[in-house]
Amino acid sequence: MTDMINVEVAYALPEQQKIISLQVEEGCSAYDAVVQSGIVNIYPQIDIEHDPMGIFGKAIADPKKHVLKAAQRVEIYRPLIADPKEVRARRAAKAKAEREAQH
Repeated sequence: MTDMINVEVAYALPEQQKIISLQVEEGCSAYDAVVQSGIVNIYPQIDIEHDPMGIFGKAIADPKKHVLKAAQRVEIYRPLIADPKEVRARRAAKAKAEREAQH
């Protein structure tokens, strides 16, 4: 008999997040845990073949090969809509323009 471990699968949108706790067989991959969680039934926009995944904020290169340990949380990441560097640069330029307008 194969031992079971408890893991979580998480997905977040700007306005909500979902964390699903489940038991999987020891040796289960991150990808298989996502499939078993059924989270795609809740969020059909998730593309488990292409969306990046990670464990507690650290990206994993190949979710199909990454073997989970007990109590780990698989996170499914949404694609970035904007480049964070560009957003920061625009915000800094706007702040500078506002400062100059006040003088």
